Amino acid sequence: MGKISMGDSRQQYESIAGEVDSAIRRVFDRGRFELGPEKHAFEEEFATFCGARYAVGVGNGTDALEIALRAYGIGPGDEVITVPNSCLSTTAAISHAGAKFVLVDIDERTYNLDPDRVESHITPSTKAIMPVHMYGHPAEMDAIKEIAARHNLLVIEDAALSTGARYKGQRTGSLGDAACFSFAPPKILGAYGDAGMIVTNDEHFAVQAKLWSSYGQEGHPSDAPLLDKLDHLVEGRHSHMDELQAAILRVKLPFVDDWVMRRREIAALYNKLLADLDVVLPYEDPAVRHAYRNYTIRVRDRNILRRTLAAEGVASGILYSPPTHLQTVYEHRGFKKGDYPMTERVSEELLNLPVHSWLTNSKVKRVADIVRKHVEKRT
Repeated sequence: MGKISMGDSRQQYESIAGEVDSAIRRVFDRGRFELGPEKHAFEEEFATFCGARYAVGVGNGTDALEIALRAYGIGPGDEVITVPNSCLSTTAAISHAGAKFVLVDIDERTYNLDPDRVESHITPSTKAIMPVHMYGHPAEMDAIKEIAARHNLLVIEDAALSTGARYKGQRTGSLGDAACFSFAPPKILGAYGDAGMIVTNDEHFAVQAKLWSSYGQEGHPSDAPLLDKLDHLVEGRHSHMDELQAAILRVKLPFVDDWVMRRREIAALYNKLLADLDVVLPYEDPAVRHAYRNYTIRVRDRNILRRTLAAEGVASGILYSPPTHLQTVYEHRGFKKGDYPMTERVSEELLNLPVHSWLTNSKVKRVADIVRKHVEKRT
């Protein structure tokens, strides 16, 4: 019957191969591979897509988070509130900037930062809140921004999983003081390598972010070859979105809404086919437009179901298990099991089923049928 994968980058490429090949050739013909017109054009196009004024292309999503923190002057002695159920890049970026991450447990339905738990974790050292739009479902941004405003805190969206999602009609990326995106290949808008973006409406911050991503150097020698000196204003990073990735992403950007629409159709079909089973289906708040970067179910014998699916040729995935605070790298922080009970519970139950724009309805039904047989046999 054939295998069912978690994604299909080959079919995506074939659907836009002419445009992609032309974009790549354009870069090679020009002979400029960094800090060129493709990056600048994609920054403008992606900012417009998000409904924001500025965008700064960087090397990857992790760099985007760290550079954003540094551009805001967040570092040693500062604290940033985030969640314990995200990729290590979220907390690592905070640590690499020299700050301390402070974890707050999640909402049981959306798997996002629980606003009701935030204020008890705010201290005089807190400088920012970094919600993660988990699995493509935007966080409860109104409540988060209200708390931030009361305490004079920044809100930096970790939007790595949410390209194409909306909160009360606004796209993620335009909901906080700044937002950070990843364009890693498996993302809804994925490059053919690594790339990331910082988005904001704050011109001063955008200038600082560009500075921090460019060795702390204003301008580039290729833009002004007769410069008498190359002055560096901060000890920045070398983290550019290269011209090839920018050109490829420019081709893909106009298709994002269609790709998200297909993911939503697949999610609706899964919801219908799995509705009466002893599994927890994804929740979608009426105020949001879920992008379904991942279609996640909660099932109490998750690992057994994974093996059952694999035996039938169906891929599945788990993310953020164990959660951040129980990772070996953070043993020195003194975290223990039970610190974040909701995060810990869902980390043992969540399972990602295949969802991508080239997944046919018949394959969705095949996956759902395997899940159904497994759950019904178990009960």
